[in-house]
Amino acid sequence: MSSATDTQVKEGTAGSARPAPKGPARGGPPFLMALPALVFFGFFALIPLGGVVALSFMEWDGLAEPQWAGLSKWQETLADPVTRNAMWLTFVFVVVSYVFQAPVALLIGVFMAGRQRYRAFLSVLYFLPLLFSAAAVGITYQSLLDPNFGLSRAFGIDLLSQNWLGDPDLALFVVVFVVGWCFIPLHSLLYQAGVRQIPASMYEAATIDGAGRVQQFFHITLPQLRYTIITSSTLMLVGSLTYFDLIFVLTGGGPGNATRILPLDMYLTGFRSYDMGQASAIAVILVIVGLGLGVALNRLSGSAKMESQQAGL
Repeated sequence: MSSATDTQVKEGTAGSARPAPKGPARGGPPFLMALPALVFFGFFALIPLGGVVALSFMEWDGLAEPQWAGLSKWQETLADPVTRNAMWLTFVFVVVSYVFQAPVALLIGVFMAGRQRYRAFLSVLYFLPLLFSAAAVGITYQSLLDPNFGLSRAFGIDLLSQNWLGDPDLALFVVVFVVGWCFIPLHSLLYQAGVRQIPASMYEAATIDGAGRVQQFFHITLPQLRYTIITSSTLMLVGSLTYFDLIFVLTGGGPGNATRILPLDMYLTGFRSYDMGQASAIAVILVIVGLGLGVALNRLSGSAKMESQQAGL
């Protein structure tokens, strides 16, 4: 009797150890899962981009029927001194904006990552500029920087009485500051999240070894944030090619053409000069530069070899 029971138990145990039969794969082929996103991207991005590329070879004032112009619109665009100046201003704007935003966003993000209550309160204040509309920010800074009734009259400081937005040598850098004031909070949030993912044990070990705050920042925080820095830098540099609304409200491209970067030049060429063909050519240039910049950052950063920062911990 006991031997029969043992046999049944062994058979039951052996049967429970057998792997369950594999059923059909759930979710279907991988490409079907990406199909809705691809359709959405193609309909709202690729098709309009194709239309812009085609329009860059046409003569069109926005009202009459477009006429084929061949490469003449591209020749006009590349030979136009205003557009060429806009290209140079865009390059300066991108570089100066990155040099200003990147270190400030990093330092604020590291500061916001602290668990103290006062830092949480300051984090809310730092985040507020991201909630304001570009039109509201532009109008506010126009009033604050006005040499007649702005900050200069409020505080009586002669340095603030300069015509910040009316001086061609200062206007672009003032725009860089205002743009940074608006978008540094976004990148600070990225760095804050990145710092909070760093294991506290690394800092504890460094403290036991006698490392100070500065040494911990350069030898622990920065290396652990390398992928966050890559992501933030890509968004920052490529995003600098799309700023339009804030600059349009703040300076309108002036004084003269001192702040007329390519996105603004594209708008003014298309909707004020009624040259949609040349404006489309400028748009294609922006797309090419943005894609090239993104791919270059992707290759230089070695993102294809990225792996978890906490691997091995």
